[in-house]
Amino acid sequence: MTMELDVFVGNTTIMDEEVYQLWLDGYTVNDAVKVRMDGGVMEECEASADVLLSDTMDQYRTFQMCERLLHSPSKLGNQLLFQIPPHRQAMLIERYYTFDDAFVREVLGKKLSKGTKKDLDDIGAKTGVTLKSCRRQFDNFKRVFKVVEELKGPLVENIRHHFLLSDKLARDYAAIVFFANNRFETGKRKLQYLTFQDFAFCAGQLISNWTVGAVGEPSVLFPSFVCYMDVDLDKEFLQELKELKVLITDKDLLDQHKSLVCTALRGKTKAFNEMETNFKNLSRGLVNIAAKLTNTKDVRDFFIDLVEKFIEPCRSDRWTAADIRLYLTHYNNSAHILDTFKHQVVWDRYMGVVKSCIFKMYHD
Repeated sequence: MTMELDVFVGNTTIMDEEVYQLWLDGYTVNDAVKVRMDGGVMEECEASADVLLSDTMDQYRTFQMCERLLHSPSKLGNQLLFQIPPHRQAMLIERYYTFDDAFVREVLGKKLSKGTKKDLDDIGAKTGVTLKSCRRQFDNFKRVFKVVEELKGPLVENIRHHFLLSDKLARDYAAIVFFANNRFETGKRKLQYLTFQDFAFCAGQLISNWTVGAVGEPSVLFPSFVCYMDVDLDKEFLQELKELKVLITDKDLLDQHKSLVCTALRGKTKAFNEMETNFKNLSRGLVNIAAKLTNTKDVRDFFIDLVEKFIEPCRSDRWTAADIRLYLTHYNNSAHILDTFKHQVVWDRYMGVVKSCIFKMYHD
């Protein structure tokens, strides 16, 4: 008696995306099995508990074997041990480097060192992220930082090229690297209302406009600017910001600036009286922030200074987001009409970033 059998042989590595996510989230095998059972996978696949356990263990072993390749994503496409289709490789890499916003918010701006790593237990308890996942995410931040810190050229492009990440995720990592390099203060109580995405947006503005790589041409102090990457603030620009102090030290200029702004604002907002009354204090706040950015500590305090010197006073007077946008637009533009003010280029470079950051940071 003869028997005919249909046989299919393949060597494509089978990976369940749900199980992969459970592994990334730090679930143990037994916890992952429970989650899968609660999700109805046994009924869906008509599998027993033993088969589900065996499948989960097998997938976990595969992920652990792939992990060393994920540390250098380009190796994943060049190795022969695992036959993984390109679209699946992209998924593995993207998810491995994806992070929890609650977790990154706790470490943003801190030094990516052993000292910070010791705090991961507490951070995990606070954010609800498992310790294993915290360690993976922290090690990813540190790994990306180490790879790109000595590279020339655009930070986002370097991250995208070396780690094969999507544009959005590469930009988020650029923000993390930028904040870690410059040690911006983000943990103060007054800044707790700001999300990681708020800071990531501001980082993008700073990288695009205030770094050496954003200059577009060699500077006097740093003629070989291409040797610097986008995490290094343009020191020559920061020195030039001191010239803006004339806007508040020259009484005639200050009065003229106020008059131009108030003339433009009159009749356009219910907050006009507060804008007129507080103009000099708000202008001093913004200009003094600029003038102090040559000091490392004041660079670190950039965001807390924006909150204390501008956002809080406006919030106490109940300005709306529209009021903020209106005021800063005329405040910035009016400086161009001042006859004796000769620093418009530096002013625009400074205020362009400050306006964008305040618009993002000001929550009604």
